[in-house]
Amino acid sequence: MADALKVSLQEGARRRGLLFLSLAAAGVGFAINLQLSLNNNFLVGEIGITGLQAGLLEAVRESCGIAAFAILALLAGLTEPVIASLVLMFFWLGLSAYAFAPSYGLVMAMSVVWSQGFHVWAPLPNSMAIALSEPGRTGARLGQVQGATALGSGIGLALALGLTLLGVRIRPLYLVAGGGALLAAAACLGIPRQIKTPGPSLVFRRRYLSYYALQFLEGWRKQVALAFAGFLLVKRHGAPLTHMILLWAAIQAAGWLASPRVGRLIDRVGEKPVLTFYYASMILVFLGYAFVPAKGLLYAIFVLDGAFFVFAVGLTTYVSRIAPASEHTPTLSMGVAMNHVAAVTMPFLGGLLWNSLGYRWAFLIGIPAAVASILIVLRLPPGNPSERLR
Repeated sequence: MADALKVSLQEGARRRGLLFLSLAAAGVGFAINLQLSLNNNFLVGEIGITGLQAGLLEAVRESCGIAAFAILALLAGLTEPVIASLVLMFFWLGLSAYAFAPSYGLVMAMSVVWSQGFHVWAPLPNSMAIALSEPGRTGARLGQVQGATALGSGIGLALALGLTLLGVRIRPLYLVAGGGALLAAAACLGIPRQIKTPGPSLVFRRRYLSYYALQFLEGWRKQVALAFAGFLLVKRHGAPLTHMILLWAAIQAAGWLASPRVGRLIDRVGEKPVLTFYYASMILVFLGYAFVPAKGLLYAIFVLDGAFFVFAVGLTTYVSRIAPASEHTPTLSMGVAMNHVAAVTMPFLGGLLWNSLGYRWAFLIGIPAAVASILIVLRLPPGNPSERLR
């Protein structure tokens, strides 16, 4: 999707397009981070789900990431702003419906609706930003959109915390989150319609097997955190909604501070030492979730775990070093596909282990993935991190 065709626009239209795209990105950031912060308290307190049900729900939701490739292929050649507006309406509908969902079954159905809309949207903001950017300013425009997403996330979490302290219950907060998605859908209609989607493409090359394997294992690691870490805090340690909102706000702040520093570190020392540190740290994080009894310390582990996701950017820079520019996007797309294959299988297995052997095993199964990742990273070819294939 990052290969969207550049469009010829008057400067005023280009600026308006970037403004509306930034508004849409902020609205999505607002909505998705509210969903993440509310999710576990809602599922435990309102629906009363088990560990197995939590894993199954996450597996089904992540399957939408694989289906998104097929949907974007079917929509190839259509205007991206209209596609974005349409899929964000699904995001709004499914997210808002949580406010009225009485049962696990309906929550599952609505999670598919909003997740499919979100996953189809996911590659579009970068694609549209590239198409709208001026020559030589692509990076700045991508940064502008990412900054808007972060700003929307911060506003959403602050608003949710304020409303919660004022006594607003959790279900109406999903209507607030849906409002952000609806604003994003409307904003997309202000983006110039000349931007067309070429459809996603995937490329499989034997020489990229290490990258594919690392992305699969990253999807496994990611789901240990997303499917079970917050669920552990709420289900076993009784973390209230205000605490979960504050924890997600801390993760956003830590990620915002760490991202540029991690990027500069990778430029200076290369991917191998950074990724080795990342995966070694994950072993300690998984052990912490499994055996640390103190809620306050688990809070710290949860924030570190979320903030450590920024280290995964080393996988993207690795591709830019080993692959020619013409293969960057399809190679990265294949990596996303591999990531989602793991993201579907791991939560289901983790949920089974939670129910049959105890909660610790939902985290301990992340350790083999981290160890395997370290072994692969240590075998990556050496190279100057400043060298990038053109």
